[in-house]
Amino acid sequence: MRILLSIIISSLITINSHADINNYKNLNFIEMDVVHNDKIVGFNNFYFQNQGETFIVKNEVYFSVLVLGVEVFKVKSNTEEEYKNNQLISFKSTTFQNKKEKYVRINYKEDAGNFIIEGSSYSGEVSSDTPLGNWWNADILKADKQISPLSGSIKKQVVSLIGDEQILLNGNLFSTSKYTIKSKDENLSDDKKLNFEIWIDKTSKIIVKVAYNRLGNWEYRIKKAN
Repeated sequence: MRILLSIIISSLITINSHADINNYKNLNFIEMDVVHNDKIVGFNNFYFQNQGETFIVKNEVYFSVLVLGVEVFKVKSNTEEEYKNNQLISFKSTTFQNKKEKYVRINYKEDAGNFIIEGSSYSGEVSSDTPLGNWWNADILKADKQISPLSGSIKKQVVSLIGDEQILLNGNLFSTSKYTIKSKDENLSDDKKLNFEIWIDKTSKIIVKVAYNRLGNWEYRIKKAN
């Protein structure tokens, strides 16, 4: 159960270290509903601050799931990313999972071209072209691995383009491209595998929906963006 909850939370909190910031400089925020078994249980919101050469993204996540009236798990998370000239230079996150604290601290080591990761379950170095798994930035769909924003662990992935699809969300019709992200290692147990469906709006390049199945059906649906 602990592994499953970690994967769920990690996916809620999911950025590319070399992000195309120009796609997001005119945005102030993206708000997404977190939906479990067709019921809204929380939110996953991103806030953007454009400060010249510096670009800051803050993320707030909160959700609570009840089973037969009993709170099974509750999560509250805050993250902050700082980019300079489109390069991620720092990341920090703090997550409370049923009162247990998890964290990640990442800093860019320019001379080596690496990230230094200090996480609650992993510490080490990784190349600076490795994105964080965060759902605001569609560049994650170009990567072959990602850094968990919950624990700092490295997850190898395979991204596939499924095709075009029109979807209706909160009364708005989106013309999207649909992708999947799956774990590269097919021998991983089901509770450790990445297995996501992602819909990205073809015009704005914003991820408007994410879906997966683990301890029920989960979706992150765009609520509004400005």
